[in-house]
Amino acid sequence: MLDAIAVDGPPLTCDFIRRQSMLPILKAAGLPVIRFHDLRHTSASLLFAAGEHPKVVQERLGHSSIQITLDTYSHAIPSMQTEAAKKMDAMFPTRKQA
Repeated sequence: MLDAIAVDGPPLTCDFIRRQSMLPILKAAGLPVIRFHDLRHTSASLLFAAGEHPKVVQERLGHSSIQITLDTYSHAIPSMQTEAAKKMDAMFPTRKQA
């Protein structure tokens, strides 16, 4: 069993982490100021853009259902429709007419 660990300094609140860690990192990288939650949204959007399966994204985000993930990030999925259409086209090639 773990014993309580004495920690010196202020509590690790969201605001403290944002001011002490996130904002300096964003500034050093030349990136715009964003909310910490925006990193989660960006991660999910990038995974969808890379073709990751929605169930995997759901599990990584900790959503209780796939519907929450799909409702929240459906805007990031339209390119998947294009890819699906290309795959269907490849399965049923057409002959060129002479």
